[in-house]
Amino acid sequence: MLYWMLVFVPIPILLKFIAPEQDLLIFLAASLAIVPLAGWLGRATEQLAERSGEGVGGLLNATFGNATELIIAISALRAGLHDVVKASLIGSIVGNILLVLGAAMLAGGLRHKEQQFNALAARSQATLLTMATIALVLAAAYNAVVAPRAPEGLQRLSLYIAVVLLLVYGLFLLYSLVTHKNLFAGDPKVESDGQQSPLWSKSKALLVLAVATLLIAWVSEILVAAIEPSAHQLGLSNLFVGVFIVAILGNAAEHSSAISAAMKNRMDLSLSIAIGSSVQVALFVAPVLVLASYAIGSAPMDLAFSGGLVLSVLLAVLITGQVAGDGRSDWLKGVQLLAVYLILGLAYFFTPDVAA
Repeated sequence: MLYWMLVFVPIPILLKFIAPEQDLLIFLAASLAIVPLAGWLGRATEQLAERSGEGVGGLLNATFGNATELIIAISALRAGLHDVVKASLIGSIVGNILLVLGAAMLAGGLRHKEQQFNALAARSQATLLTMATIALVLAAAYNAVVAPRAPEGLQRLSLYIAVVLLLVYGLFLLYSLVTHKNLFAGDPKVESDGQQSPLWSKSKALLVLAVATLLIAWVSEILVAAIEPSAHQLGLSNLFVGVFIVAILGNAAEHSSAISAAMKNRMDLSLSIAIGSSVQVALFVAPVLVLASYAIGSAPMDLAFSGGLVLSVLLAVLITGQVAGDGRSDWLKGVQLLAVYLILGLAYFFTPDVAA
């Protein structure tokens, strides 16, 4: 399906030149164009990950899967759409651990009655998400209580929190990939049963990766420019568009990779992609965007998210910790995660625009 969907890629580019006033049409075309590009990016990353273990493979999938999210966010940041950036960050975190992981558990559970995974690795990543959520809660509390009296402090607090989160993420990579990598190894039997030989050469995978990333960057610029007018025409809030539509588009690569891994009974890789992507967004992408906002855009971005967005992350992290804590998964757990995501979607759909 990824092959024929590539026909959508040139459409938003052409529309931008021949019909720039058709914002809704451009937005829809750009949305369709990003899906196959993200899918090819995910496929190329999966090919590279096949040459690594579950831990490194999951990191590669998460990193390049989040490339779409990061590119879209930088485009929005450059356009001064801080609310859209914040909403898409939260949407990506929530979407990865509810939608992507839920879909993977459902798909894997329908093919395999019960699947096993490394509970220690899952709990470690869930703990990191809890830590990141604490940082968001404190930033939101500062914004509500202290910032009205000392507004200049919020930006400094956000900057320092961003540095701390980046440092912790770097230390986690050191812990999981170097000093304690044995604790994050998957089940060797499951890995060998499910793993297939790479179909692509390394050079082909790198070439596809580079081309997909460049095209995503181009289409993302077009997509971001059409977000606000399209949301207005569709009667949707920027918050809903950011948390769900933009985030789902940004997570397209993780979707395909995590579900594919789960159906091959490689749940360690699937969880590493899904939860690992959320960890990376919270501890790497968001802090990087805060730092980048000092160089691009009209004003620096802070980490003071609205209470509703912070609550969404808190609830998502809570149920993910419950579902992923025992080292086993089945289709019902996938349904539970998807149900929470659907409920959150309904809540945001009926929520008018508020500052993120």
